[in-house]
Amino acid sequence: MAGLQAGAPTPQSITVHGQSRVLEVGFSDGATFRIPFELMRIYSPSAEVQGHGPGQEVLQTGKREVELADLKPVGNYAVQPVFSDGHDTGIFSWNLLYELGANQAALWAEYERRLAAARVDRDAPMIDKGGSACSSH
Repeated sequence: MAGLQAGAPTPQSITVHGQSRVLEVGFSDGATFRIPFELMRIYSPSAEVQGHGPGQEVLQTGKREVELADLKPVGNYAVQPVFSDGHDTGIFSWNLLYELGANQAALWAEYERRLAAARVDRDAPMIDKGGSACSSH
């Protein structure tokens, strides 16, 4: 997971907008992003979502209405959201938040491509495959 890179923009403000379900992050380079909770949840850097290597990613569905129950600081380099569906293992570095904000259009397009390839609806409930992909979860 990416931490702070030398010279990388750092957050100057972080605001949780519960009603519109977005995390607004203002960075030191002047960029401000409104990142939907759903986008954060489906691209969580956790092993539960990303797996432990390429090809092990778990397609997330049914996250359109997910809310942010809590947002915990992690040192000086990240935050750890707690989502309303109970997911709380992803640590979002400042670099990752910047990437999510800056690349939203491409990330949404990739998500829609993956949904179409899997022939599953964005709002379909997650399928329980009899346990987690990672035995430590």
